[in-house]
Amino acid sequence: MDSCRRAGLSGVLCSLSLLCVILDLQLDGVLGATHVEIEHHLEMGRKLLAAGQLAEALSHYHSAVEGDSKNYLTYYKRAAVFLAMGKSKSALPDLTRAIQLKPDFLAARLQRGNILLKQGNTQEAREDFEAVLQRSPDHEEARDQLMRANELEEMQEEAHAAYHQGDYSTTIAVLERVIEIAPWDPESRELRAECYIRMGDPQKAIQDLTPTTRLRNDNRAAFLKLSMLHYSLGEHHESLNHIRECLKLDQDDKECFGHYKQVKKLSKQLDSAEELIQMERYQEAIDKYESVMKTEPNVLYYTNLAKERICYCLVKIKLAHEAIDVCSEAHQRDPRNANVLRDRAEAYILNQDYEKAVEDYQEAREFDDNHEIREGLERAQKLLKISRKRDYYKILGVGRNANKQEIIKAYRKLAQQWHPDNFQSETEKKEAEKKFIDIASAKEVLTDPEMRQKFDAGEDPLDPENQQGGGGGQGWPFHFDPFQSGGSFHFKFHQN
Repeated sequence: MDSCRRAGLSGVLCSLSLLCVILDLQLDGVLGATHVEIEHHLEMGRKLLAAGQLAEALSHYHSAVEGDSKNYLTYYKRAAVFLAMGKSKSALPDLTRAIQLKPDFLAARLQRGNILLKQGNTQEAREDFEAVLQRSPDHEEARDQLMRANELEEMQEEAHAAYHQGDYSTTIAVLERVIEIAPWDPESRELRAECYIRMGDPQKAIQDLTPTTRLRNDNRAAFLKLSMLHYSLGEHHESLNHIRECLKLDQDDKECFGHYKQVKKLSKQLDSAEELIQMERYQEAIDKYESVMKTEPNVLYYTNLAKERICYCLVKIKLAHEAIDVCSEAHQRDPRNANVLRDRAEAYILNQDYEKAVEDYQEAREFDDNHEIREGLERAQKLLKISRKRDYYKILGVGRNANKQEIIKAYRKLAQQWHPDNFQSETEKKEAEKKFIDIASAKEVLTDPEMRQKFDAGEDPLDPENQQGGGGGQGWPFHFDPFQSGGSFHFKFHQN
């Protein structure tokens, strides 16, 4: 304070002066400590980078940059870590900052030029390579990369010219070379995807568009297009995933939200229909697939799928004629669909049209020779063979889906009609006896669950060829009581 008075300073000014001196001393101490810490972070970053522990190395380089924002080498080293992690977009700002701090830093310029070239940015890449050559005219890598930048620019112009002329094959061929040089160029991939779409190859378009969602920031257009492509292919779950990614970027995007509502509704109906089938609630599943066709009448895939699954459900609930009609329409829509042919074959079996069932199973095998189809063909062939001998359903005049009550009713009616006592002449009696045996055999097989299951599988349980041990108990019936003790006729006869 005495020195302040000698200098003629007031009390307030003197206090402020002393405070500044104290702060300067404290700041010097902090800066000294920070320098040590920065060196520590740089050393740790170098070691971790060498060990391949990139995330940990990046953390130390972040701390080093925060501690000294004027060191061009720190930015350059952090950029190297970003590149090692495959994050070229994050490396660019660091390389640019390093160049700003040290304009003659050729390594940073060359590295930035290489990234820009891979991104398809030929103009800025060329500027970096030319800057390197200006200071180092014999720099071989810079000279080679400059030539590649010029070559790339020419090919980009060639590709766009071919596209505008409608020559999509040439455009794709040229873009193949473009993408080899510039794999991180989203525009080239988007253009090639558009060519594939116009040429009717949505799968390849999807392959090109998928990486563009990462190559461009906020690429909602790509997510929307990917969702629509997957939707058109019937891949509704993938479509829903992509459109949700679009809405994550902007929940108010009108196009994405409109498409999201459509995909969500359809996807829910499709999932619900399949769940109903798994629960064997086939009529409800049919109703749900009818709703699917109303929700999306314009994309053929969904109509074809609905027809296929309705065909399947109708077979399961044993509506043979309806199933044949729907399956036939599904077959016309998709002639190479083995599932439709399999299901129509089963509908023909229900309708006792075994020849057509065999034909459908044989055709199905041409497209999918799986165990289920081979087994179905074998069963249809057995049923065809049996039908040429005796078909118990036809004998009683009932469908394959007839229940026990319907079978007994048909049996009683026919047994009364063909009772041998109703006929006078010997010839008529013998014919009636033969018919009566067939009627009673049919009733015996079709009212016994085990024997009926065997017959439905293509085996005649009353055929002596299928009997084991000479035929005790399951052979031809010897005692007939056609009216189940409720009728007025009782007839006994022995088979000769």
